[in-house]
Amino acid sequence: MRDTFDVVIVGGAVIGSAAAFFLAEALPRGARVLVLEADPSYAHCATTRSLASIRHQFSTPENVRMSMFGTEFLRQAGARLEVDGAAPLIGFVEAGYLFLATPAGWPVLQRNHAVQRAEGAAVALLGREALASRFPWLATADLAGGSLGLAGEGWLDAHGLMQGFQRKARALGAQVRAGRVTALQREGSRIGAVRLADGGVVDCGVVINAAGTGAAALARTAGIELPVQARKRCVFHFRSPEPAPDCPLVIDPSGLYFRPEGAGFLCGVAPPEEEDPECTDFEVPPAWFEERLWPALAQRVPGFEAARVLSSWAGHYDVNTLDHNVILGAHPAIGNLLFANGFSGHGLQQSPAVGRALMELVVHGGFRSLDLAAFGWLRVLQNRPLRELNVV
Repeated sequence: MRDTFDVVIVGGAVIGSAAAFFLAEALPRGARVLVLEADPSYAHCATTRSLASIRHQFSTPENVRMSMFGTEFLRQAGARLEVDGAAPLIGFVEAGYLFLATPAGWPVLQRNHAVQRAEGAAVALLGREALASRFPWLATADLAGGSLGLAGEGWLDAHGLMQGFQRKARALGAQVRAGRVTALQREGSRIGAVRLADGGVVDCGVVINAAGTGAAALARTAGIELPVQARKRCVFHFRSPEPAPDCPLVIDPSGLYFRPEGAGFLCGVAPPEEEDPECTDFEVPPAWFEERLWPALAQRVPGFEAARVLSSWAGHYDVNTLDHNVILGAHPAIGNLLFANGFSGHGLQQSPAVGRALMELVVHGGFRSLDLAAFGWLRVLQNRPLRELNVV
């Protein structure tokens, strides 16, 4: 028997779960919302394999606004997502981001800083001497300075946030089912149904593509080419006998990042473009830490010379190859198919804002809280990139 839902969300990780929560909260009683997730263990989704952090330090004003709302939501998440007296364990640590710059990169950091301040972000520019004074464990001889987040930035439990969204959405009446969507059934300028791998068919009023790295293949079944690819990113957990007190999440000019995690640290670096093909495996390249990360760590923090790896893992960004920004909203050719894809590593922190935005598109037919039209399909179809410069 065919089932029918007002909204079908393909993908149950943090974006799909956030959309389900905001929709279940806003839609009239009796409206039917369904989340379909191919892997209900979420063992390989980008959410659970991410660095699980949030920052306001972007070069694009809309990205700053989305993450600032994300911080506001995280601070209220215990009460907002509470179910039967139990609040989700999100573990939000507001320890800040620190973007470092050489003299060559300093003007870019200053321009980005001006954008962030104009949006109300609590960030401070520190010259080299101020950096050395505040973080004496940091090697600063080659730096011009850095930009430090003073409030609202940090890291959290990604799985806790995802489960919090999903549990609350269920409590509000949304359904979450295991099921792999193999095709969108297009009927002219709309999607009439989604087809499942087990042969099932679900009729729908609106479809939301929140399929992460599977989003492009899903879009293709409806005749839409989505410029999103899976790109592998590796994270290493290491321990150092030398402490780094009050360490924020540090972004080095080399692209290296590191932050505290328990008694150790997490670190990683994006490979150069020529070594970053579309990829779906989860293998950590041999000697990647020793050859790529260890030397850069020791150069920036001399105490990390004695660092030793405890564990490592690989996950994937759903990279928008046009401009590293999300593609959000309906394609002009299909009015009831909404996209939320190509986050390029920003999905977790933007999930509250995007979940709310998707709700507004369904319920109101347009954005109400934040104007995110700049992230729509028009700039993709016209090949007008809205480039985000602060990609980590």
